[in-house]
Amino acid sequence: MAGHSKWAQIKRTKAVVDARRGALFTRLGREITVAARGGADPAGNFQLRTAIEKARLAGLPNANIDRAVAKGSGQGGGGAALFEAVRYEGYGPGGVAVLIEALTDNRNRTAADLRLAFGKHGGNLGETGCVSYLFEQRAVVRLALPLADEENLLESLLVLEERGGPAVAGYVIDPEGVDVFGAYADLEALQDGLRHQGLPLAGWEHRWIASLPCRLEDVGVLTSCLRMLDVLEDLDDVRSVTANLEADDALMEAAILS
Repeated sequence: MAGHSKWAQIKRTKAVVDARRGALFTRLGREITVAARGGADPAGNFQLRTAIEKARLAGLPNANIDRAVAKGSGQGGGGAALFEAVRYEGYGPGGVAVLIEALTDNRNRTAADLRLAFGKHGGNLGETGCVSYLFEQRAVVRLALPLADEENLLESLLVLEERGGPAVAGYVIDPEGVDVFGAYADLEALQDGLRHQGLPLAGWEHRWIASLPCRLEDVGVLTSCLRMLDVLEDLDDVRSVTANLEADDALMEAAILS
C-alpha cells in the first residue's frame, strides 16, 4: 500500500506503552460512549463492537467499558451528546501532511492545543482540506501472527472473494502481523469474512492511508516530526493521528534514539 511506512509500526508499539496511561483509557472510553449512541447492544451496533474490541485489546477494564456504554446509551446520565467528531489537518516539519481525528466537547480548546503542539515542533495547523486530499480512508483488519505462510493467506483471500465476500485491496506483512485492506464500507463484512476463513483476527478499524508519502532524509527534521506526532497523540481530545511520513528504517531508528 502506498504511504505505508514504519510509522504505523511505531504507533502500534507506542500503543502498548500508552495502554498503561490513564489518558488512553479516557480516550477509549469516550469512543465507546459516542458509539453507544447507536444502541447499547454490540451485536446490533458494529461501531460499538469495534470500539469495545479496540478497548479490550488495550487492556481497558470491563467495568470501564460497561460505564462508557451506559453513559452513551443514556443509562448512566448525560454526557455522550457533548462530544462530537472533528477532523483537523496540518503540516509537520519537512512538509509532512498530518490528519487528526478528535472527539471533543470544546472545539476552541482542542484547536488551541493542536496549534500549540504543531507550532512548538516546527509545524502548523492548517485549514480544512489542506491535506485530506493526500489520504483515503480504508477498512483495515489486523491479523495476528503466526500465520501458516503467505501462500495460505493468499488462498484464503481468494476464497473469501469467490464466496461473495468483499474485495481485498491489498495487504501488508510486518514482523508483528498482517494488515488486510478493503473499501471503507466493507469493514464489517471484511472482518466477518476473514474470521470465517479461520484467520486469527487481532483487531479492525477504519484507517486513513496516505496516497502520496512524504519521504524525509534528514535525521534532525525526522526527529522533530516524530516528537510532534507523539505530542499530538498524547492530547486528550485526539482520537487518531495519521501522517504521510516515510523514511528509511535506519534513519527512523536513529531519530527515535536521538
